[in-house]
Amino acid sequence: MEPGFWQARWETKQIGFHEGKPNAYLVKHLDRLGLAPGARIFLPLCGKTRDIAYLLGQGFAVAGAELSRIAVEELFAELEVVPEITAAGDLLRFSAPGLDIFQGDIFALEAETLGPVDAVYDRAALIALPPDMRPSYAAHVTAITGAVPQLVVTIVYDQSLVGGPPFSVPAVAVHALHDAGYRVTHLDAVTRPDALKGQWEATEEVHLLERR
Repeated sequence: MEPGFWQARWETKQIGFHEGKPNAYLVKHLDRLGLAPGARIFLPLCGKTRDIAYLLGQGFAVAGAELSRIAVEELFAELEVVPEITAAGDLLRFSAPGLDIFQGDIFALEAETLGPVDAVYDRAALIALPPDMRPSYAAHVTAITGAVPQLVVTIVYDQSLVGGPPFSVPAVAVHALHDAGYRVTHLDAVTRPDALKGQWEATEEVHLLERR
């Protein structure tokens, strides 16, 4: 998607993708990542997700990447934390104890800037991207994180019903993106009649990616 699309969504508060509580699949499957206490988890295209507060509360460090400065500022306001803001190449780094959010284009985020991470949690990034952008996104995240394990949440539905985002990303698409470098394990699938924008049936799926 063009950056202006997402900037406009945050400016006009069209953020139906934002969950006001920790994601149920994260809570259920976080332990499958096998993380040690204090591990650092990367959340691409994180918005102001409440998953960050949950992970911090579980004793993990969090790094995120988000295009919208509005989202980042609202994230820290809701956490009731005042960030230190510094330049990080073409990005801005918003930092607080245990938390670093890189604001700007995720494709401008380099491994040296991100720093070491132990896992990736992707609830809203892959499904936000149309098919032609997914290969470059997947390769970039793998490269900057050193192919650490990933917990990926997707949504699957009849794409002819409505245009994305969120886009339908079936298991076959996850495998096509990642089979070369990861073992992909299907962890969960829940079908709900109102999962897609509260109007259409969709199945939420969870995949664990582990380096081969």
